[in-house]
Amino acid sequence: MSDETERWTKATVYPDMWTDPADDPRESEGAGPEGEPATLQDYLASYRLTLRMKCEGLDPEQLARRSVPPSTMSLLGLVRHLAEVERDWRGWIGDAEPLPKLYGARDADFHGAVAEQAVVDAAYRDLEREQAETDAALAAHPDLGERVGKDNISIRELLVHRIEEYARHCGHADLLRECVDGRVGQ
Repeated sequence: MSDETERWTKATVYPDMWTDPADDPRESEGAGPEGEPATLQDYLASYRLTLRMKCEGLDPEQLARRSVPPSTMSLLGLVRHLAEVERDWRGWIGDAEPLPKLYGARDADFHGAVAEQAVVDAAYRDLEREQAETDAALAAHPDLGERVGKDNISIRELLVHRIEEYARHCGHADLLRECVDGRVGQ
């Protein structure tokens, strides 16, 4: 008997994929989005969905498990962290003082990711709310070249940074999930 998690997948076409391409909700038929804003939003939506897919089917203990020691990361911690950074990005748009942290001091998003259903439910609610509020704040600035906030950052840079943040953490989620139950990613 081994303590090592055995790799597995639901895909039947490619054994190293999360799901079969025909069943992947991120895939669509036809031409891709038209124009830069739509393309950026499409990539962001895909990474957001990828994170949700990496977490689906797990119980609170599995979501909260720090499966890649010594890292403090867990899938639930990533959900909470991304809610926190969505909130933070809104502060870059305006000149107001930063919004208070959702979960407390540094790394509280990861440290507070405990195996309780109420914590899991709250994390998903927080993420959805913060995503929607940041999406709405950015939608008020349709010119991607517009510079905003105290740092004079462009809307385009904010959008690309959001995509980068989700993409990086989806890579983490691949490893975390595989260590939790062996499910491979794509």
